[in-house]
Amino acid sequence: MRRWWPLTAVCLGSFMLIVDTTVVTVALPDIAGDVHASLGAMQWVMNIYTLALGVLTLSAGSIGDLFGHRAVYAGSVALFALASLACGLAANESVLIAARGVQGIGGAAMFVTSVALLGTHYSDKARGVAIGVWSAVVGAAAAVGPVFGGLLIQYLGWRAIFFINLPLSLVTLALTLAFVTATPRRAGATVDGPGILAFGVCSGLLTYALISAGDEGFARAQVIVLLAASAVALVAFVLIERRRRQPMLDLGLFRSRSFSSLMFCVTASAWAFACLVFTSVWLQSLLGLSPLQSGAVLLPLAVTSFLVSTFVGRVLHKVSPRVTIGLSLFLLAVGSALVSLMLRPDSGWQALLPGLAIIGAGVGIGIPAGGAAVLASVPPERAGMGSGTMASFRQLGQSLGVAVLGLVFQAGSGAWGGGGIGASVESVAKGVRPIELVQAGASGLSRVYVVSAVVAAVGFVLAVSFIRKPPAVAPAEPVPAASAK
Repeated sequence: MRRWWPLTAVCLGSFMLIVDTTVVTVALPDIAGDVHASLGAMQWVMNIYTLALGVLTLSAGSIGDLFGHRAVYAGSVALFALASLACGLAANESVLIAARGVQGIGGAAMFVTSVALLGTHYSDKARGVAIGVWSAVVGAAAAVGPVFGGLLIQYLGWRAIFFINLPLSLVTLALTLAFVTATPRRAGATVDGPGILAFGVCSGLLTYALISAGDEGFARAQVIVLLAASAVALVAFVLIERRRRQPMLDLGLFRSRSFSSLMFCVTASAWAFACLVFTSVWLQSLLGLSPLQSGAVLLPLAVTSFLVSTFVGRVLHKVSPRVTIGLSLFLLAVGSALVSLMLRPDSGWQALLPGLAIIGAGVGIGIPAGGAAVLASVPPERAGMGSGTMASFRQLGQSLGVAVLGLVFQAGSGAWGGGGIGASVESVAKGVRPIELVQAGASGLSRVYVVSAVVAAVGFVLAVSFIRKPPAVAPAEPVPAASAK
């Protein structure tokens, strides 16, 4: 039993992190009313967290490789707890936004080092089981977050969604220090400061550009300038890494069509999560469901994701990632297409359930399969780099998905008129819910899932065509005694 305590520590921290990501969406109206925040400020309560994740995931993975994954994980849990306390005590929008940014810093390091810790503590079948269980927890947390948040907000108020992180963080920290084996700092290794700076600028500008594009479209001058500046920073990052003796990111990995295709598949799979943003808008703002009810609609996705992840983890070491990742994207495509086909102008929330269940199965296969494939592609001492790269591409995929699908949602909801989504949602909040508005929302959401299905289908083709099982990489040092064999 002792060998599974590191997995418990990682899963508890990840559950807290993912729930906190989704639960804030449900709490925004209450937060805005309590701290008298503007709509723009509330958007930044969400966006600053996304921005921090986009900027820091790869850097956090690299730092974990250098200074030890346990040390970085424990430090990130402590930082996340302090930031959560600050969020819960925030008296105005400025303090809340700043605290959410610090939460994002801790969250980025926590999420990246989670995968790395599983890679260094478990091997062979046990690694597959550990990644499967962790993936199941992550998928379930993302789906039940709105339900959990709705309960906390209804009975304890919005500040409870942040205060609940304090006891969870203390337990996670205690388990980490007691059962997770410390890894020594890599001899002679140094922090890739120029690479971290260049990648931070590149990913930060790109994430901000995608956030802006989701609100204003890609044709706006500000968005174009941000994208161009991000491209320049990317070129600088590549030039820096090619000259580093110990680069933050091994660019040689991308010479492999298998690895490059894997990263595209990770990006494509994130669009399924981006769809949930607009699904929540349709359920709450147009159908009039409460946060608790809309969260319950997503339970089929959570249940199938949890069950499938747990099962798939047991067989990951036997099956080629081409099969598992390909099957995941195939199910995401089929599930998204089914949601689109079943959505009609007069549809209710029941129309979502069959498609969401299939999407959940795809997520349940894809998360553990992607994590196992990435960890198998890099030596154990660079597990942080591998997991950081995967997390960066997943974050990019979600940010890009929200931006593009937001425009698709608006275009597909043309009947909403000149006021756009914001004006329509505002009218619903005042008790006005004309049938034309509900029908337009269903049309827009249907198109969102069509686009998601196409992206997943492209990923499926790449997965079955190019992804191959990487050669086994011998560990640089014996697996710690407390780990699983």
